[in-house]
Amino acid sequence: MVIIKQKNIPLPGKHGRPVITDVFFSEEGKNKPVLIFCHGYKGFKDWGAWNLMGEEFARRGFLFIKFNFAFNGGTLEEPIDFPDLDAFGENTYTKELDDLEVLLDWLTSEDSPYSEVADVTNIGLMGHSRGGGVVLVRAAEDRRIKKLITLAAVSDFGDRFPKGKELDAWEQKGIAYIENTRTKQQMPHLFEFYEDFKRNEERLTISRAAKELHIPVLIIHGSADPTVSIQDAHDLHDWIADSQLFVLEGSDHVFEASHPWNQTHLSDALGRIVDRVTGFLE
Repeated sequence: MVIIKQKNIPLPGKHGRPVITDVFFSEEGKNKPVLIFCHGYKGFKDWGAWNLMGEEFARRGFLFIKFNFAFNGGTLEEPIDFPDLDAFGENTYTKELDDLEVLLDWLTSEDSPYSEVADVTNIGLMGHSRGGGVVLVRAAEDRRIKKLITLAAVSDFGDRFPKGKELDAWEQKGIAYIENTRTKQQMPHLFEFYEDFKRNEERLTISRAAKELHIPVLIIHGSADPTVSIQDAHDLHDWIADSQLFVLEGSDHVFEASHPWNQTHLSDALGRIVDRVTGFLE
């Protein structure tokens, strides 16, 4: 089976930066269901085993799409890691929702390059970590989404902001930094990130969006996730009427993958996830 991989397609974003996109599909067959994957915080489309995951979904008959959020800190020339920290600092949740809309509009447009191979009436969204919260909000407001999968997703954006004196110091300085433990970069966040959240808090309240979902949702989480508590998965499961919860016992936030991922196969946990997601989407 030949897998076609079209990498680093620049879609014009709404805020002056491109949404850099990859598309994977097999040469065989038409009317492929679509699966769109969104990376998480300090993430990118080529992290770790995401390319292998895309190839595996393509082998199973899906048109698989992954992309970098326009302000994730990557560039068209260097889509891996974070060469543009200024852009990273300017990112907001609403920009990420806009990026996802750009991609959906492109895919479902009359002149979509995939209209011959993809069934754009059958779109699934899958998001990891913070991206899981983003896809959940998007799915609640976009009827083009038919099914949703969350991987180690957050259940509350507001809860992840600093509080008290730390929040005051951020407001005073207008910028705060968090170290990327892998790259050792000091990653900036403008205070506008928090202000944008407060301006759009109702829209960005994941519990509200979850309760408004009327599509099937598969919630996947590792029981030993040190980054996003397994309680977040239980909360989502409680809020979403048509949801399944799949807990991987002992698994971590990235399902035993890492970056770089030099193996030729998925981690055991990611292999199980691909199996479960395939069954759920079919």
